[in-house]
Amino acid sequence: MRWQGQELNARSAEGGHPGSGKTSGSAAGSASAGSEVPGAAAPGAAAEAVLPLPAVPGTTDPLIPLQGLVRSVRTPDFAGVTFHEVVAKSVLNKVGGGSNMPFEWTVNPYRGCSHACVYCFARKTHTYLDLDSGADFDSQLVVKVNAAEVLRRELARPSWQHHHVAMGTNTDPYQRAEGRYRLMPGIIRALADSSTPFSILTKGTLLARDIPLLKEASAQTEIGMGISLALVDPELAKVAEPGTPTPRARLELISRLRDAGLPCSVMAMPILPWLTDGDESLDALFSALAAAGATGVTAGALHLRPGAREWYLQFLARHYPELSGKYADLYGKGTYASKEYRDWLAGRIRFFKAKYGFSGGARFLRPAAPKDEGAAPAGGARKLVPAAGQDALF
Repeated sequence: MRWQGQELNARSAEGGHPGSGKTSGSAAGSASAGSEVPGAAAPGAAAEAVLPLPAVPGTTDPLIPLQGLVRSVRTPDFAGVTFHEVVAKSVLNKVGGGSNMPFEWTVNPYRGCSHACVYCFARKTHTYLDLDSGADFDSQLVVKVNAAEVLRRELARPSWQHHHVAMGTNTDPYQRAEGRYRLMPGIIRALADSSTPFSILTKGTLLARDIPLLKEASAQTEIGMGISLALVDPELAKVAEPGTPTPRARLELISRLRDAGLPCSVMAMPILPWLTDGDESLDALFSALAAAGATGVTAGALHLRPGAREWYLQFLARHYPELSGKYADLYGKGTYASKEYRDWLAGRIRFFKAKYGFSGGARFLRPAAPKDEGAAPAGGARKLVPAAGQDALF
């Protein structure tokens, strides 16, 4: 079963990248195209097209298997993007017991991401909605419009043990859609009011809007801030992550967070073989992060998980065809680069981290210690701190 997202994606080619704001003849698009801080008008500020819920011929079943789907919307402010607004029953997600992630709970107010990073590991999750992991992931966005209200109810349950909640670990909570729906302020307030420690990882400079709110939240609970930035070459960033704010804008955001008294780690992932793994590229990356005031950095090689793998290799064939054979040798049919390459890259990363004074990894996912230091949290929850000498994963 397949929804007609391909038709919408084909139309977007005329008006620029989905979500870029570059709409032909659109005043709103022209205004936002040059902005360093992506955002959009609130719902109803511009003419919108509310789409009929698509259905399987002969039935009333929607082709997109979304529980709670209210409406699908297109707006001139987001050329080529369709928002599928849903009413969620739950937004607090428990990470599977077999995961090696350094967190146990997540909140994702959006599914899909208009940042359109060609390497994004979360792409495959869109196939669970009967959408493709390529263009649909970039342009068919699911919005949990009641996320803040549902989260507040879930955090108020007596069974909630105030575990650390991670955001931005799947799709970006400060992608451009957040400028339209403004879900994050309510989510931040719900977490802070319940004294639940949380962290945010983002490429979105729209986060600057919420710095005052985050400062208030830091007085109520432990928070961690992380910026995702691995490409400092603006020309490469335009083709590899075309819907993101520029590298310079993200570096300025790091400085703004530090000036506000908030810690800010950086996820410098992925490092792209033959594109950003040379000494000149690594030196430029780590020197820029140090100058911006980053408090820690974790870096590592590109992973080619299913969904992301196919999309990234298509990108490579279009823009860097001379590297296709090298990637085939380096990755084979697997997710990870060869151990020899990973060991070599880890050594170069250690060198440049030491050169610029970064002693550890990005540790912003560590939860606050229990208020009673002498007792374990109820339920025996494990403490998510990296082992000695080990960089945090995020």
